[in-house]
Amino acid sequence: MLDFMLVGGGIVGVSTAWQLKQRYPDAQVLLVEKEDRMARHQTGRNSGVIHAGVYYAPGSLKADFCRRGAEITFNFCREYGLPVEQCGKLLVATDAQEVPRMGALEERCRQNRIRTIRLSREELTRREPHIEGLAALFVPATGITDYARITATMASQFAALGGRVRTGRPVTAIREEQGGVRVTIGGETLRTRYLVACGGLMADRLARMMHIDIDFQIIPFRGEYYALSKPFERRFNHLIYPIPDPDLPFLGVHLTRMIDGRVTVGPNAVLGWKREGYGAVNLDPVDILEMLRFPGFWKVIGAHLSSGLGEMRDSLLRPGYLKRVQKYCPAVRLSDLRSYPTGIRAQAVLRDGALVHDFLFAESERSLHVCNAPSPAATSAIPIGEYICEKLGEKFLL
Repeated sequence: MLDFMLVGGGIVGVSTAWQLKQRYPDAQVLLVEKEDRMARHQTGRNSGVIHAGVYYAPGSLKADFCRRGAEITFNFCREYGLPVEQCGKLLVATDAQEVPRMGALEERCRQNRIRTIRLSREELTRREPHIEGLAALFVPATGITDYARITATMASQFAALGGRVRTGRPVTAIREEQGGVRVTIGGETLRTRYLVACGGLMADRLARMMHIDIDFQIIPFRGEYYALSKPFERRFNHLIYPIPDPDLPFLGVHLTRMIDGRVTVGPNAVLGWKREGYGAVNLDPVDILEMLRFPGFWKVIGAHLSSGLGEMRDSLLRPGYLKRVQKYCPAVRLSDLRSYPTGIRAQAVLRDGALVHDFLFAESERSLHVCNAPSPAATSAIPIGEYICEKLGEKFLL
Protein backbone atom coordinates (compact mmCIF):
# COMPACT_ATOMS: atom_id res chain seq x y z
CA MET A 1 0.00 0.00 0.00
CA LEU A 2 1.16 3.52 -0.80
CA ASP A 3 1.45 6.10 1.94
CA PHE A 4 0.40 9.07 -0.24
CA MET A 5 -1.07 9.37 -3.69
CA LEU A 6 -1.20 12.77 -5.37
CA VAL A 7 -3.65 13.25 -8.25
CA GLY A 8 -2.80 16.10 -10.62
CA GLY A 9 0.47 17.05 -12.28
CA GLY A 10 0.05 20.82 -12.26
CA ILE A 11 2.39 22.97 -10.20
CA VAL A 12 0.31 22.64 -7.01
CA GLY A 13 0.22 18.83 -7.14
CA VAL A 14 3.90 18.51 -8.00
CA SER A 15 4.92 21.01 -5.30
CA THR A 16 2.92 19.08 -2.72
CA ALA A 17 4.36 15.72 -3.76
CA TRP A 18 7.92 17.10 -3.64
CA GLN A 19 7.43 18.58 -0.16
CA LEU A 20 5.76 15.44 1.19
CA LYS A 21 8.76 13.40 0.07
CA GLN A 22 11.09 15.85 1.76
CA ARG A 23 9.14 15.66 5.03
CA TYR A 24 8.66 11.90 4.94
CA PRO A 25 11.66 10.47 3.06
CA ASP A 26 10.72 6.85 3.83
CA ALA A 27 7.12 7.23 2.65
CA GLN A 28 5.86 5.65 -0.57
CA VAL A 29 4.59 8.62 -2.56
CA LEU A 30 3.04 8.35 -6.03
CA LEU A 31 2.08 11.26 -8.28
CA VAL A 32 -0.52 10.48 -10.96
CA GLU A 33 -1.20 12.71 -13.99
CA LYS A 34 -3.78 11.92 -16.67
CA GLU A 35 -1.82 13.71 -19.43
CA ASP A 36 1.41 12.46 -20.98
CA ARG A 37 3.44 15.12 -19.14
CA MET A 38 3.16 17.65 -16.34
CA ALA A 39 1.76 21.20 -16.54
CA ARG A 40 -0.48 20.63 -19.57
CA HIS A 41 -3.34 22.80 -18.35
CA GLN A 42 -3.45 25.92 -16.15
CA THR A 43 0.21 25.73 -15.10
CA GLY A 44 1.52 25.62 -18.65
CA ARG A 45 -1.00 28.07 -20.11
CA ASN A 46 -0.67 31.16 -17.96
CA SER A 47 1.22 34.41 -18.40
CA GLY A 48 4.21 33.39 -16.30
CA VAL A 49 3.79 36.28 -13.87
CA ILE A 50 5.18 36.07 -10.34
CA HIS A 51 2.48 38.04 -8.55
CA ALA A 52 3.20 40.28 -5.57
CA GLY A 53 -0.34 40.03 -4.13
CA VAL A 54 -1.77 43.44 -4.98
CA TYR A 55 -5.46 42.56 -5.27
CA TYR A 56 -6.10 40.09 -2.49
CA ALA A 57 -8.07 40.70 0.69
CA PRO A 58 -5.82 41.18 3.74
CA GLY A 59 -5.87 38.10 5.92
CA SER A 60 -6.97 35.77 3.11
CA LEU A 61 -5.07 32.63 2.17
CA LYS A 62 -4.49 34.25 -1.23
CA ALA A 63 -2.75 37.27 0.28
CA ASP A 64 -0.57 35.19 2.59
CA PHE A 65 0.34 32.47 0.08
CA CYS A 66 1.08 34.98 -2.69
CA ARG A 67 3.30 37.34 -0.70
CA ARG A 68 5.39 34.47 0.66
CA GLY A 69 5.23 32.55 -2.59
CA ALA A 70 6.68 35.38 -4.69
CA GLU A 71 9.89 35.50 -2.67
CA ILE A 72 10.14 31.70 -2.56
CA THR A 73 9.59 31.43 -6.33
CA PHE A 74 12.34 33.96 -7.09
CA ASN A 75 14.71 32.04 -4.79
CA PHE A 76 13.74 28.67 -6.30
CA CYS A 77 14.46 29.89 -9.82
CA ARG A 78 17.84 31.30 -8.81
CA GLU A 79 18.80 28.14 -6.92
CA TYR A 80 18.01 25.87 -9.88
CA GLY A 81 19.15 28.19 -12.67
CA LEU A 82 15.68 28.75 -14.11
CA PRO A 83 14.78 31.86 -16.09
CA VAL A 84 13.40 34.65 -13.91
CA GLU A 85 13.28 38.44 -13.94
CA GLN A 86 11.99 40.89 -11.35
CA CYS A 87 10.75 43.52 -13.80
CA GLY A 88 7.97 45.03 -11.68
CA LYS A 89 4.41 45.92 -12.64
CA LEU A 90 2.68 49.19 -13.47
CA LEU A 91 -1.02 49.59 -12.72
CA VAL A 92 -2.09 52.42 -15.02
CA ALA A 93 -5.02 54.76 -14.33
CA THR A 94 -6.29 56.12 -17.65
CA ASP A 95 -9.22 58.27 -16.51
CA ALA A 96 -10.41 60.22 -13.48
CA GLN A 97 -12.61 57.34 -12.27
CA GLU A 98 -9.63 55.00 -12.04
CA VAL A 99 -7.43 57.27 -9.93
CA PRO A 100 -9.34 56.67 -6.64
CA ARG A 101 -9.48 52.94 -7.48
CA MET A 102 -5.70 53.06 -7.78
CA GLY A 103 -5.57 54.67 -4.34
CA ALA A 104 -7.66 51.83 -2.91
CA LEU A 105 -5.21 49.30 -4.38
CA GLU A 106 -2.33 51.27 -2.90
CA GLU A 107 -3.94 51.01 0.54
CA ARG A 108 -4.55 47.28 0.08
CA CYS A 109 -0.87 46.84 -0.78
CA ARG A 110 0.06 48.68 2.41
CA GLN A 111 -2.14 46.32 4.43
CA ASN A 112 -0.56 43.31 2.69
CA ARG A 113 2.97 44.70 3.29
CA ILE A 114 3.71 45.14 -0.42
CA ARG A 115 5.90 48.06 -1.42
CA THR A 116 4.48 50.43 -4.03
CA ILE A 117 5.55 53.70 -5.66
CA ARG A 118 2.95 56.15 -6.98
CA LEU A 119 3.90 57.72 -10.31
CA SER A 120 2.65 60.92 -11.92
CA ARG A 121 1.87 61.13 -15.62
CA GLU A 122 5.37 62.46 -16.28
CA GLU A 123 7.06 59.76 -14.21
CA LEU A 124 5.01 57.09 -15.99
CA THR A 125 6.10 58.46 -19.38
CA ARG A 126 9.75 58.41 -18.34
CA ARG A 127 9.49 54.76 -17.29
CA GLU A 128 7.30 53.64 -20.21
CA PRO A 129 7.34 56.06 -23.19
CA HIS A 130 4.78 53.97 -25.11
CA ILE A 131 2.20 53.90 -22.28
CA GLU A 132 -0.34 56.65 -21.61
CA GLY A 133 -2.15 57.33 -18.35
CA LEU A 134 -2.99 59.95 -15.74
CA ALA A 135 -1.00 58.14 -13.04
CA ALA A 136 0.31 54.71 -12.17
CA LEU A 137 1.19 52.49 -9.25
CA PHE A 138 4.55 50.72 -9.52
CA VAL A 139 4.87 47.35 -7.77
CA PRO A 140 8.57 46.36 -7.78
CA ALA A 141 8.06 42.83 -6.34
CA THR A 142 6.34 41.47 -9.48
CA GLY A 143 8.31 39.31 -11.91
CA ILE A 144 8.16 36.77 -14.74
CA THR A 145 9.26 33.17 -15.12
CA ASP A 146 8.34 29.87 -16.82
CA TYR A 147 6.06 27.82 -14.55
CA ALA A 148 6.18 24.72 -16.74
CA ARG A 149 9.95 24.59 -16.23
CA ILE A 150 9.55 25.16 -12.49
CA THR A 151 7.08 22.25 -12.38
CA ALA A 152 9.43 20.00 -14.35
CA THR A 153 12.27 20.86 -11.97
CA MET A 154 10.16 20.07 -8.91
CA ALA A 155 9.11 16.76 -10.49
CA SER A 156 12.76 15.88 -11.10
CA GLN A 157 13.63 16.71 -7.49
CA PHE A 158 10.69 14.60 -6.31
CA ALA A 159 11.86 11.65 -8.41
CA ALA A 160 15.46 12.08 -7.17
CA LEU A 161 14.18 11.68 -3.61
CA GLY A 162 12.53 8.37 -4.56
CA GLY A 163 9.07 9.63 -5.46
CA ARG A 164 7.22 7.83 -8.24
CA VAL A 165 5.41 9.44 -11.18
CA ARG A 166 2.86 7.93 -13.55
CA THR A 167 1.62 9.92 -16.52
CA GLY A 168 -1.12 9.12 -19.00
CA ARG A 169 -3.22 7.61 -16.21
CA PRO A 170 -6.65 9.23 -15.69
CA VAL A 171 -8.46 8.47 -12.45
CA THR A 172 -11.74 6.67 -13.15
CA ALA A 173 -12.89 5.69 -9.64
CA ILE A 174 -12.08 6.49 -6.02
CA ARG A 175 -13.46 4.70 -2.98
CA GLU A 176 -12.56 5.45 0.61
CA GLU A 177 -12.52 2.45 2.91
CA GLN A 178 -11.29 1.43 6.31
CA GLY A 179 -7.61 2.33 6.61
CA GLY A 180 -7.14 3.84 3.16
CA VAL A 181 -8.40 4.86 -0.26
CA ARG A 182 -8.79 2.65 -3.32
CA VAL A 183 -8.03 4.49 -6.58
CA THR A 184 -8.54 3.14 -10.10
CA ILE A 185 -6.20 4.63 -12.71
CA GLY A 186 -6.05 3.39 -16.29
CA GLY A 187 -7.71 0.09 -15.44
CA GLU A 188 -5.38 -0.56 -12.49
CA THR A 189 -6.53 -0.30 -8.87
CA LEU A 190 -4.10 0.97 -6.23
CA ARG A 191 -4.48 1.48 -2.49
CA THR A 192 -3.08 4.41 -0.57
CA ARG A 193 -3.30 5.44 3.04
CA TYR A 194 -3.98 9.05 2.09
CA LEU A 195 -5.05 10.81 -1.08
CA VAL A 196 -4.36 14.41 -2.10
CA ALA A 197 -6.32 15.63 -5.15
CA CYS A 198 -5.08 18.71 -7.02
CA GLY A 199 -7.36 18.30 -10.01
CA GLY A 200 -7.77 21.88 -11.24
CA LEU A 201 -10.47 21.77 -13.91
CA MET A 202 -11.61 18.37 -12.61
CA ALA A 203 -11.49 19.21 -8.89
CA ASP A 204 -15.24 18.94 -8.30
CA ARG A 205 -15.52 15.65 -10.18
CA LEU A 206 -12.73 14.08 -8.11
CA ALA A 207 -14.45 15.20 -4.89
CA ARG A 208 -17.78 13.80 -6.08
CA MET A 209 -16.14 10.45 -6.91
CA MET A 210 -15.56 10.15 -3.15
CA HIS A 211 -19.10 11.33 -2.32
CA ILE A 212 -17.71 14.35 -0.48
CA ASP A 213 -20.47 16.86 0.24
CA ILE A 214 -19.54 19.94 -1.82
CA ASP A 215 -21.68 22.96 -2.71
CA PHE A 216 -19.65 24.22 -5.68
CA GLN A 217 -18.97 23.35 -9.28
CA ILE A 218 -16.06 24.22 -11.54
CA ILE A 219 -17.11 26.62 -14.30
CA PRO A 220 -14.43 27.03 -17.00
CA PHE A 221 -13.54 30.48 -18.33
CA ARG A 222 -11.44 30.76 -21.47
CA GLY A 223 -8.60 33.29 -21.28
CA GLU A 224 -7.74 34.32 -24.82
CA TYR A 225 -4.36 35.93 -25.47
CA TYR A 226 -2.62 37.55 -28.41
CA ALA A 227 1.12 37.96 -28.93
CA LEU A 228 2.17 41.40 -30.15
CA SER A 229 4.15 41.67 -33.36
CA LYS A 230 7.96 41.67 -33.35
CA PRO A 231 8.44 45.46 -33.14
CA PHE A 232 6.89 45.41 -29.65
CA GLU A 233 9.32 42.86 -28.25
CA ARG A 234 11.71 44.47 -25.75
CA ARG A 235 9.76 47.74 -26.03
CA PHE A 236 8.38 47.68 -22.47
CA ASN A 237 10.34 47.74 -19.23
CA HIS A 238 7.56 46.45 -16.96
CA LEU A 239 4.31 44.50 -16.98
CA ILE A 240 1.44 46.87 -17.81
CA TYR A 241 -1.94 46.32 -16.11
CA PRO A 242 -5.15 48.36 -16.15
CA ILE A 243 -6.84 49.41 -12.93
CA PRO A 244 -9.45 46.65 -12.44
CA ASP A 245 -13.13 47.38 -12.05
CA PRO A 246 -13.98 46.26 -8.48
CA ASP A 247 -17.43 45.12 -9.66
CA LEU A 248 -15.93 42.58 -12.08
CA PRO A 249 -14.28 39.28 -11.09
CA PHE A 250 -11.25 39.44 -13.44
CA LEU A 251 -8.32 41.84 -13.79
CA GLY A 252 -8.72 43.02 -17.37
CA VAL A 253 -6.53 42.80 -20.46
CA HIS A 254 -2.88 43.56 -19.74
CA LEU A 255 0.51 43.62 -21.49
CA THR A 256 2.89 40.95 -20.26
CA ARG A 257 6.56 40.66 -20.99
CA MET A 258 7.14 36.93 -21.30
CA ILE A 259 10.38 35.35 -20.14
CA ASP A 260 11.20 34.35 -23.74
CA GLY A 261 11.08 37.98 -24.90
CA ARG A 262 7.63 38.02 -26.45
CA VAL A 263 4.92 40.42 -25.30
CA THR A 264 1.38 39.12 -24.90
CA VAL A 265 -1.95 40.90 -24.59
CA GLY A 266 -4.70 39.37 -22.49
CA PRO A 267 -6.48 37.54 -21.18
CA ASN A 268 -10.15 38.21 -21.56
CA ALA A 269 -12.60 35.97 -19.69
CA VAL A 270 -15.11 34.13 -21.88
CA LEU A 271 -17.40 31.40 -20.57
CA GLY A 272 -16.05 28.03 -21.67
CA TRP A 273 -18.36 25.32 -22.99
CA LYS A 274 -15.66 22.70 -22.63
CA ARG A 275 -13.44 22.28 -19.57
CA GLU A 276 -10.35 21.63 -21.65
CA GLY A 277 -11.44 23.56 -24.72
CA TYR A 278 -8.29 25.11 -26.16
CA GLY A 279 -9.09 24.79 -29.87
CA ALA A 280 -11.36 26.54 -32.35
CA VAL A 281 -14.40 24.36 -31.56
CA ASN A 282 -14.96 24.19 -27.82
CA LEU A 283 -18.16 22.32 -27.10
CA ASP A 284 -18.52 19.26 -24.89
CA PRO A 285 -22.05 17.85 -24.30
CA VAL A 286 -21.18 16.42 -20.88
CA ASP A 287 -19.60 19.66 -19.66
CA ILE A 288 -22.47 21.76 -21.04
CA LEU A 289 -25.21 19.61 -19.51
CA GLU A 290 -23.45 19.59 -16.16
CA MET A 291 -23.27 23.40 -16.15
CA LEU A 292 -26.87 23.87 -17.23
CA ARG A 293 -28.07 21.61 -14.41
CA PHE A 294 -26.15 23.56 -11.75
CA PRO A 295 -28.19 26.39 -10.13
CA GLY A 296 -25.08 28.47 -9.44
CA PHE A 297 -24.32 28.65 -13.17
CA TRP A 298 -27.53 30.54 -13.94
CA LYS A 299 -27.06 32.85 -10.96
CA VAL A 300 -23.48 33.80 -11.83
CA ILE A 301 -24.40 34.33 -15.48
CA GLY A 302 -27.30 36.55 -14.45
CA ALA A 303 -25.14 38.58 -12.08
CA HIS A 304 -22.49 39.24 -14.75
CA LEU A 305 -24.60 39.18 -17.89
CA SER A 306 -23.59 42.61 -19.22
CA SER A 307 -19.86 42.14 -18.73
CA GLY A 308 -20.10 38.56 -20.02
CA LEU A 309 -21.74 39.68 -23.24
CA GLY A 310 -19.03 42.32 -23.62
CA GLU A 311 -16.32 39.69 -23.19
CA MET A 312 -18.01 37.47 -25.77
CA ARG A 313 -18.37 40.34 -28.24
CA ASP A 314 -14.71 41.30 -27.95
CA SER A 315 -13.73 37.65 -28.28
CA LEU A 316 -15.51 37.44 -31.62
CA LEU A 317 -14.56 40.93 -32.84
CA ARG A 318 -10.91 41.81 -32.41
CA PRO A 319 -11.41 45.60 -32.66
CA GLY A 320 -13.20 45.51 -29.31
CA TYR A 321 -10.34 43.58 -27.77
CA LEU A 322 -7.87 46.03 -29.31
CA LYS A 323 -9.73 49.00 -27.83
CA ARG A 324 -9.03 47.72 -24.32
CA VAL A 325 -5.30 47.71 -25.04
CA GLN A 326 -5.28 51.08 -26.79
CA LYS A 327 -6.73 52.65 -23.67
CA TYR A 328 -3.20 52.68 -22.24
CA CYS A 329 -1.07 51.70 -25.27
CA PRO A 330 -2.47 53.52 -28.34
CA ALA A 331 0.44 52.46 -30.59
CA VAL A 332 -0.93 48.90 -30.90
CA ARG A 333 -2.81 48.23 -34.15
CA LEU A 334 -5.08 45.39 -35.21
CA SER A 335 -2.32 43.92 -37.38
CA ASP A 336 -0.09 43.68 -34.28
CA LEU A 337 -2.35 41.06 -32.63
CA ARG A 338 -0.97 37.61 -33.46
CA SER A 339 -2.35 34.23 -32.40
CA TYR A 340 -1.27 32.79 -29.06
CA PRO A 341 -2.36 29.71 -27.03
CA THR A 342 -5.56 29.96 -25.02
CA GLY A 343 -5.78 29.16 -21.32
CA ILE A 344 -8.70 27.91 -19.21
CA ARG A 345 -9.35 29.15 -15.69
CA ALA A 346 -11.00 26.64 -13.34
CA GLN A 347 -13.37 28.85 -11.37
CA ALA A 348 -15.28 27.36 -8.44
CA VAL A 349 -18.84 28.73 -8.25
CA LEU A 350 -21.07 28.10 -5.25
CA ARG A 351 -24.65 26.89 -5.53
CA ASP A 352 -25.87 30.41 -4.71
CA GLY A 353 -23.90 31.82 -7.66
CA ALA A 354 -21.04 33.35 -5.66
CA LEU A 355 -17.58 33.12 -7.21
CA VAL A 356 -15.03 31.55 -4.85
CA HIS A 357 -12.17 34.05 -4.82
CA ASP A 358 -9.94 32.38 -2.22
CA PHE A 359 -8.36 28.94 -2.08
CA LEU A 360 -10.89 26.27 -1.18
CA PHE A 361 -10.22 22.84 0.33
CA ALA A 362 -12.41 19.84 1.14
CA GLU A 363 -11.54 16.84 3.30
CA SER A 364 -12.61 13.36 4.19
CA GLU A 365 -11.03 11.10 6.78
CA ARG A 366 -8.39 9.88 4.32
CA SER A 367 -8.26 12.60 1.66
CA LEU A 368 -7.66 16.28 1.07
CA HIS A 369 -8.90 18.04 -2.07
CA VAL A 370 -7.72 21.36 -3.47
CA CYS A 371 -11.06 22.52 -4.84
CA ASN A 372 -10.26 26.06 -5.94
CA ALA A 373 -6.77 27.26 -6.74
CA PRO A 374 -7.20 30.50 -8.70
CA SER A 375 -4.48 32.91 -9.69
CA PRO A 376 -1.99 33.35 -8.02
CA ALA A 377 -1.82 29.58 -7.53
CA ALA A 378 1.37 29.23 -9.58
CA THR A 379 3.13 31.95 -7.59
CA SER A 380 1.79 30.39 -4.38
CA ALA A 381 2.46 26.74 -5.22
CA ILE A 382 5.19 26.13 -2.66
CA PRO A 383 3.29 27.74 0.27
CA ILE A 384 0.15 25.84 -0.80
CA GLY A 385 2.11 22.58 -0.78
CA GLU A 386 3.49 23.47 2.64
CA TYR A 387 -0.03 24.17 3.91
CA ILE A 388 -1.27 20.81 2.60
CA CYS A 389 1.65 18.98 4.20
CA GLU A 390 0.86 20.61 7.54
CA LYS A 391 -2.82 19.67 7.22
CA LEU A 392 -1.82 16.08 6.50
CA GLY A 393 0.60 16.13 9.41
CA GLU A 394 -2.17 17.22 11.78
CA LYS A 395 -4.66 14.64 10.62
CA PHE A 396 -2.76 11.80 9.03
CA LEU A 397 0.41 11.28 11.04
CA LEU A 398 2.50 8.47 9.61
